[in-house]
Amino acid sequence: MSPIIGIAPCRSLTDYVESVRRAGGEPRVFNPLEDQPEQIVGEVQGVLMTGGVDIDPARYGEEPHATVTAIEPERDAFEFALLLAAREARLPVFGICRGLQVMNVALGGSLIQDIAAEMTGILQHTLPTPPCAVAHEVWVSKGSRLWTLMQEKMADADTCSVNSRHHQAIKRLAPGFEVTATAPDGVIEAIECPNATFCLGVQWHPENFWRTGEFRPLFEGFIEACRT
Repeated sequence: MSPIIGIAPCRSLTDYVESVRRAGGEPRVFNPLEDQPEQIVGEVQGVLMTGGVDIDPARYGEEPHATVTAIEPERDAFEFALLLAAREARLPVFGICRGLQVMNVALGGSLIQDIAAEMTGILQHTLPTPPCAVAHEVWVSKGSRLWTLMQEKMADADTCSVNSRHHQAIKRLAPGFEVTATAPDGVIEAIECPNATFCLGVQWHPENFWRTGEFRPLFEGFIEACRT
């Protein structure tokens, strides 16, 4: 049977749902108004944390920067509880964009609230349309899970071209994680927990490529971990 993959809800779900389905999983979109994180992690085999608006900076002890204008405290509360419950249940977790940031902040890390305001010499990290537009490359750490899964796309190289739609990034890495990809300007683009069955977060949007399959190996690796 296909493993059931719980998906944190967001405004645009189609690409996440199709990516999970095409990789062999059975998607289930959670309902924050009805679902209790501690209960629903017992009903799925893996959790996909999706993209979306900024996390409330109060979650990592900071006042909001002027660019932090769209905060959803209820979503923060649900997803932080979901992530912690999934980790407690030792479920595979895959985080995408905001999902990576939730993973990092929920486990003790912090964020750069606005890359353009806090860094110099940066690349283009906010390229909203078209969704599959390549913004920059990322440098992937050899031997990491990300590197292993993406070998076919990278063709034995250490780089991978990605799309990008974010103005925030990891500042302080949460304990237990390793950085496994960075952009050439130093922005962290992927993190992993090496001691987990599958706990991987990426800062770009691999779900947008479900029609062409460039990042299907990431979803297939996640689904396989959920299956076993």
